[in-house]
Amino acid sequence: MKRLLILLMFIQTISNAQILPQRERAAVIDMVLEDRFNNLLPQLMDRTNFDMWIIISREYNEDPVLRTMLPATWLNARRRTILVFYRDKSKNTIEKLAVARYNVGKNIESAWDKEKQPNQWKALMQIIQDRNPNKIGINFSKDFGIVDGVVKTDYEEFIQELPEVYKNKVTSAEKLAIAWIETRTSQEIEIYKDLVDITHTIISEAFSTAVIKPGTTTTDDVVWWLRQKVTDMGLKTWFHPTVDIQRTGEDLQNHIVSFSNRPKDKVIRQGDLIHCDFGITYLRLNTDCQQHAYILKNEENKPPVFLVNAFKDGNRIQDIFTANFETGKTGNEILIKSLEQGRAEGLKPAIYTHPLGLYGHSSGPTIGMWDSQEGVPGTGDYPLFENTVYAIELNTTVTIPEWKKDIRIMLEEAGFWGKEGFKYVNKRQTDLITVPKR
Repeated sequence: MKRLLILLMFIQTISNAQILPQRERAAVIDMVLEDRFNNLLPQLMDRTNFDMWIIISREYNEDPVLRTMLPATWLNARRRTILVFYRDKSKNTIEKLAVARYNVGKNIESAWDKEKQPNQWKALMQIIQDRNPNKIGINFSKDFGIVDGVVKTDYEEFIQELPEVYKNKVTSAEKLAIAWIETRTSQEIEIYKDLVDITHTIISEAFSTAVIKPGTTTTDDVVWWLRQKVTDMGLKTWFHPTVDIQRTGEDLQNHIVSFSNRPKDKVIRQGDLIHCDFGITYLRLNTDCQQHAYILKNEENKPPVFLVNAFKDGNRIQDIFTANFETGKTGNEILIKSLEQGRAEGLKPAIYTHPLGLYGHSSGPTIGMWDSQEGVPGTGDYPLFENTVYAIELNTTVTIPEWKKDIRIMLEEAGFWGKEGFKYVNKRQTDLITVPKR
């Protein structure tokens, strides 16, 4: 009942366009974490066939997975923190232990009495021997950086202390760690809807006459307005936003310029097609959104038809792409099929979608990169699982005779893949924003 009240409080607060104070944020974070430990983690350990998962981390050099498990009042690990999760499927129990001097919040209990056993590694070995696990997961991975968190020193000391009988039971926890990072609970999805709404609302204000004065305001002015707005709201961005312009008389830039070398302080003018890439971090979740706006000329009350139609092509690529989502398909399979289908319709798509959640560029199936449209070895070979969120990031190049050039419609929205199929977490852009609003 308490958890339900906290969630209802959160939803009501967001509906009133308010951001939770820090104390209430902590309550929501810890509520979500308790649910993930007690209800989600046992399912994931069973699915990946691990009965023990050991995560080793040291203060200020945290394993990225461990960071997602810390309570709201812990901003870092303390000293060397070792977490042990033991799943007894026959008894339907899960133990959550810390080989550390402290309880790790209320979910993970300290299992080390330093006065009785001064050596932390020997205390860990005793926990292992007492439970006699069949498969021990450690966070190391060749392809997925987020789940490659154990450092060389800790791994070598762990293996050196581990009894010989258990050494062949140690393996990469890659699949379990990815599952923990990528899987969203029902509580998190409810929260996520509001995070996306907040993101859209901020973009809507940025792309308005409250911020943009054509002929005066620069792209960098809008970028820094976004940063300041987020700071003033008590939130954070997980990457520096970008704002760029496409207009008649200027060549379409290549992808390197589009993604990393955008010109700064370019003055926004009437008749410009402007675009932003922007995301926020709140309650340990991240958004990632790209939208477009058109700066109306004095005699216009809506965008030109050729830009409206170009934008429809971008939406069409989204529809083709998300219709190819299927549980068990790899990122590369979804990518290739979607590109082939888009090209068959006469479109010029590029797809570079990534998992989204506890990290912005998160772990899970990579579905293309802007410079790897033939597929991504390793991360692109990972399959799609249900209850996961993606930044549906892509573009299509459209020839605009009226401007005598090509333009690129670049879109990005949070999308959820679940038991009922694909849906956007909270809508997507289907019409160009206009400045001023019409």
